[in-house]
Amino acid sequence: MQTTTQAPLLARAPFTARRYVLTLIFVTSLFMLWGVGVTMGDILNKHFQEALVQLSIFGAYFVMGLPAGWFMKRFGYQKGVLLGLGLYAAGAFLMVPAANALSFGYLRLALFVLACGLATLEAVAHPFLDGLGDLHSSDRRINFAHAINGIGAVSGPLIGGYFVLRGTHTSGDLTSVKVLYGLIGAVVGSIGLAFFFVKVPPLIDEPTLGTAEDPTDLGADKSLFQHKHFVWACVAQLFNTAAQGGTWAYFINYGTDYMGLKPGPAIHGFWQVGTLFSRTVGLGPGLPHLANDVAAYFFSLSLVGMMLGRFLGTYLMQFIAPNRLLAAVAVANIGMCLLVAQHWGWVSFGALIGLNFFFSIMFPTIYSLGLKDLGRHKQLASSFIVMGVVGAALFPRFVMGPVADSSVAHAYYLPIICYVVVFLFGAKFYKVARS
Repeated sequence: MQTTTQAPLLARAPFTARRYVLTLIFVTSLFMLWGVGVTMGDILNKHFQEALVQLSIFGAYFVMGLPAGWFMKRFGYQKGVLLGLGLYAAGAFLMVPAANALSFGYLRLALFVLACGLATLEAVAHPFLDGLGDLHSSDRRINFAHAINGIGAVSGPLIGGYFVLRGTHTSGDLTSVKVLYGLIGAVVGSIGLAFFFVKVPPLIDEPTLGTAEDPTDLGADKSLFQHKHFVWACVAQLFNTAAQGGTWAYFINYGTDYMGLKPGPAIHGFWQVGTLFSRTVGLGPGLPHLANDVAAYFFSLSLVGMMLGRFLGTYLMQFIAPNRLLAAVAVANIGMCLLVAQHWGWVSFGALIGLNFFFSIMFPTIYSLGLKDLGRHKQLASSFIVMGVVGAALFPRFVMGPVADSSVAHAYYLPIICYVVVFLFGAKFYKVARS
């Protein structure tokens, strides 16, 4: 028999309990931190013109996913958070000697350590949030935390654009990189020190599977991979992060390659509106090509849309089942990709910005649906789902990359495949099977 979560039940479930408020604030702040860390990688990717930056960051998610799950299962969520913050800060500080050595290999190693911290935080924070209140409102808590993640995601390109892409740098001058990551390491380390002194109350969690105290548990005899909705969540997350990573990796390239090129007569009016807007805000007449730092600011604008989409999604999930919203935004992004691939000036660039709004709820909603009714398997399940982030390393380089070499615009046809998979998960394969 299949069951689905009903919207009225979601509306009645409280967001959290008073005793969890302080812990919830700290855990939510983690989402902002890795929003900065991940989107900063796209700025470095453009600065160094080296896709191995993406592999260093997102490949760490694949490597660190399971160790993070084992660690939090043995030592608890709070120590798991501290491990993640420690690795994050260490990687940031390692960027300083890497920049001094002028070694791209050392820089990639530092980014890998930093990303291991991001992967640990992500694997720990999702099931942590799941237990900080009523289980029926976990989708809303996780989407709200990802909305706060959007603040970090918006800040990343703004900060990186100012420190790394702004102006011209002489060859070998990485002073701005050293200053930037030194500051990040200090902030992350300070948050870790503060969280060490927080007393975390006992969490609300699903019953431990297979115990005498839970004789009604319907999945006690199941192994983790017998939960089909979890398996499909891993698949959907792999394809979702692939599409997201590809969108972000080529966003700035799209702006510098296409913006300002005069389109055909069919959409000339839209192009004129965009040109008028660019003059009004002082970006230049017609924008022959966007400069790197200006494209980075438009990237930040798109991430504002992602943040707003998550706040809106958190609200709507009181009334609409999360899986239905997930399926709807997947269909919307198929349409956005079709527009982007046409490179119709501001129309296509607007659709590229809009992609972030519609995939805003995808990552957190896939995550929360995949963790449903897993009991004792939840920590390990979180690790496997976070390993799907490796799609953001593989897809831009090995799938979109060869197409983007000839046409960045046409490369945006490829994420459509990913959104079809996400749609199928939201429409059908999210269901928790009970026997």
